[in-house]
Amino acid sequence: MSNETIKNADTGPLAQGISIIKNCQKIAPHHPGVYRMLDEAGNVLYVGKAKSIKKRVMSYTQINRLTHRLQKMVSRTAEMIFVTTHTEAEALLLEASLIKRFKPTYNVLLKDDKSFPYILLRTDHKWVQITKHRGARKKGGKYYGPFANTSAVTRTLNTLQKVFQLRSCTDATLESRTRACLLHQIKRCAAPCVDKINEADYGQLVKDTEDFLEGRTTHIQKRFADKMQAASDATDYEVAALYRDRLTALSQIQSHQSLANAMVENADIIAAADTGGQVCIQVFFFRAGQNWGHRAYFPRHASDASIEDVLTAFITQFYDNKPIPKEVLLSHDIMEHTLLREALSERAERKISVTVPKRGRKKEAMQQAILNAEQAGKRRMAETASQQKLQEGVAKLFAMDAPPERIEVYDNSHIQGTNAIGAMIVAGPEGFMKNSYRKYNIKDERNSPGDDFGMMREVMERRFKRLQKETSEGDGNGGGEWPDLLLIDGGKGQLSSVHEVLDDLGVTDLKVVAISKGPDRNAGREQFHIRGQQSFTLPVNDPVLYYLQRLRDEAHRFAIGTHRTRRKNDLIKSPLDGLKGVGAKRKKALLHYFGSGKAVQDAGVKEMMMVDGISKALAQSIYDHFHEET
Repeated sequence: MSNETIKNADTGPLAQGISIIKNCQKIAPHHPGVYRMLDEAGNVLYVGKAKSIKKRVMSYTQINRLTHRLQKMVSRTAEMIFVTTHTEAEALLLEASLIKRFKPTYNVLLKDDKSFPYILLRTDHKWVQITKHRGARKKGGKYYGPFANTSAVTRTLNTLQKVFQLRSCTDATLESRTRACLLHQIKRCAAPCVDKINEADYGQLVKDTEDFLEGRTTHIQKRFADKMQAASDATDYEVAALYRDRLTALSQIQSHQSLANAMVENADIIAAADTGGQVCIQVFFFRAGQNWGHRAYFPRHASDASIEDVLTAFITQFYDNKPIPKEVLLSHDIMEHTLLREALSERAERKISVTVPKRGRKKEAMQQAILNAEQAGKRRMAETASQQKLQEGVAKLFAMDAPPERIEVYDNSHIQGTNAIGAMIVAGPEGFMKNSYRKYNIKDERNSPGDDFGMMREVMERRFKRLQKETSEGDGNGGGEWPDLLLIDGGKGQLSSVHEVLDDLGVTDLKVVAISKGPDRNAGREQFHIRGQQSFTLPVNDPVLYYLQRLRDEAHRFAIGTHRTRRKNDLIKSPLDGLKGVGAKRKKALLHYFGSGKAVQDAGVKEMMMVDGISKALAQSIYDHFHEET
């Protein structure tokens, strides 16, 4: 690939943009590739791909053929960057990657790009573990998915534990157990930790699980049915009931995985519907003949963009960092159908089928997916209209120039100063932006235990110092995301703490509001505090008050939940964690011999030497660790 850049010349707005583009066209290559249009600040306005970059760039100089939106883009263009590729399919893939990286103003943009959950069978341990997994695939084992959301994978995982009873605990827990856990008692784990099952039988459970997740279920159901009948004939009704429950669980999970009996083995069904100018795209995930959930997307796009254009842009961005199934079923024919198929096949390094079903069960499944997209679009319209009114109400209440696009809400949580947590939640015109939530472990030792003001100062300092750094080191896309409004859970003291930090950092143009519960601490009597103004309350039935309460309560929920998680992790830590030379087996031996970590702490060197695997040198090392002079 090669890069070429041409810089701006000083002329007037639209004419200036045309002049710059004409100059760029002179050096634009005839090859396939990707081009970027940048404004004076270096922010990316648009990313496009072309079979011939020179011909595509020339089209932007024919101003009468451009929509008003594209004319505005041309008038803002101050620079163009070209990247050539070997093929147009490669250009399509690069375009999607750059759009996701730079988030250009004038492109169709897929905003919700969370990673999907998978089921992982960890095969790097003799007792295979089944667990939920999200993120990079660094652990050894087999990954099954993607599942559309956490609830879909959790439901499937729970049923698999009922049916096949594979262990879900961590290796450390497995090695340290001395008796079977509750999961074994409720028949959701075979308890290999305490030898309740041998390796051969456990291996059969693993194979059955793999067969089920790969769609080979008939022989499993037949074997379970035969064993149930045999146990019943032998009047072993407890075992018969066990296999009956397993068969019932299998039937339940398969009933959750039907969609109009689509008869789809390994495919994504992608349906688009336009509701009120906003395109909703619904994706159903089929793997091994099973429906593993669905998710709705609302890509950002221009009001005059066609469904086909939005669908094309969505697909290339959607599969930029996700595994591609053998078959992609679309609701609409798209102009670049062949190019899209070639690009997806190139990315997957195997042949990918991209089709629009015309008849049969796949067509019926697609119609149901389209109906889901339409319904999701209507719900979104109703929610957006209501949300917009609330945003406008907030702007009016706090004398803001425009409705806030990004509201950040902060809260702290601790118990007598321990496990102190600062939390930030974010809300915008489309509701809570959970991808942007952040937690802050309070680290500053200058804060005395329980100093809420000091904790808030630390959170503000860390948040806005980082934001200033991200902005100054921006990659041509404006750096970090600045809030329009800060909501602080607290009173005048918290408000002063926040302004103290912001003033020191030179941040003076943010609207900051603190919310306290008022003298009687009853919901509905909240007081609002703004620097330079008298505190005030709102009428009890005011919708804006309900909205601000909901934001405050969400921040409180997130802070409390994060604090509890941290406290729980601290509670389950063992004094033996981190001891040099003491791995899982020696830890288990010590706990089995002494009964608890506290007893190990109190033990002498000779007592520890009585434990298998603990030498005199190691016993002395453990003793010294717990009895260091301070």
